[in-house]
Amino acid sequence: MTAKSFPSRKMPGVDLCEPVQLYNILNQSTKLSRLAERNYLCLFDARTKREYDESHLITAVRIKQDASGSYVVPPSVDLAFIRHCVVYDGSTNLLDVTSEMDATVQEVDEEKNTKPGSALRCARVLQRYTRFPVLILRGGYERFTASYHFLRTQKIFWMPRELEDFLPYPVEIVPGQLYMGNYIQACHQQIHKDLKIQAHVNVSEEVDTFFPNDGDKVFHIPVPDSPEAEMSAFFSEMCHFIDSHMRQSPVLVFSTLGISRCSTAVLAYLIHSCRLYLKNAWSYLQKCKSNIRPNRGFVRQLSEWETRVYLATVTNISEPGY
Repeated sequence: MTAKSFPSRKMPGVDLCEPVQLYNILNQSTKLSRLAERNYLCLFDARTKREYDESHLITAVRIKQDASGSYVVPPSVDLAFIRHCVVYDGSTNLLDVTSEMDATVQEVDEEKNTKPGSALRCARVLQRYTRFPVLILRGGYERFTASYHFLRTQKIFWMPRELEDFLPYPVEIVPGQLYMGNYIQACHQQIHKDLKIQAHVNVSEEVDTFFPNDGDKVFHIPVPDSPEAEMSAFFSEMCHFIDSHMRQSPVLVFSTLGISRCSTAVLAYLIHSCRLYLKNAWSYLQKCKSNIRPNRGFVRQLSEWETRVYLATVTNISEPGY
């Protein structure tokens, strides 16, 4: 199906996307990685063919130019149905081509023929076809891979089964310091190596197999995912555990599926240590992981925790969404 424009409607525009935002988009999952969903993400590489062939971000497609230099949307992509459309070049930081060129000391790399602002020029074309704002990766490929080198590849074609089998990384809550995931990720050696994780908050009944004999690196909250389970008694000590370990290395908070118990723990931490009200912590965490779902008992305990921390109940948990 070819891309179709909608000239009668207002174009959704262009926004900047922080590297951590793209990292979390790439690592969303339900039972399978969301990258396997046809209409979830289109990631476009606006660099030269030589740069793209050397290395690019996973699932990225190089967007080509016609003879006049205009970017051409691949005919197989219908952007009208894509939830996330992200484009990157080498190092774009601004949403103004002129400013971007003025800010670049070397406007054209003679070896790679990289022009500043190519991501923005590409995004201006893509926005004609999308229903949501086109996102430009701030700092481009260079900045993203400086933090997430393990998400670059030379692979060009991805079969549906390969995307289904892709193991997402834990989502990033506090950049470079706090991650949230599931039991499978907590047992995966390469994930720990790539993210430099050195401590766990295990919010499940399962035993931690990655640090089985090192109690100093594990804070275990052995509760079931039940509305009757009491987790709040662990909140204070857990927050101090995370704070103390984050000073040295990243911490992973996980539960069996990574949806209810670990999100409750992270929300409690955001309320206590990041000084966010429950409603703000909830909104922030949903942007990191879209399918968080603490059970009703845990939501009640989080409301009580908010009252204890701030000496007032700020969030109305009877509202839809909690």
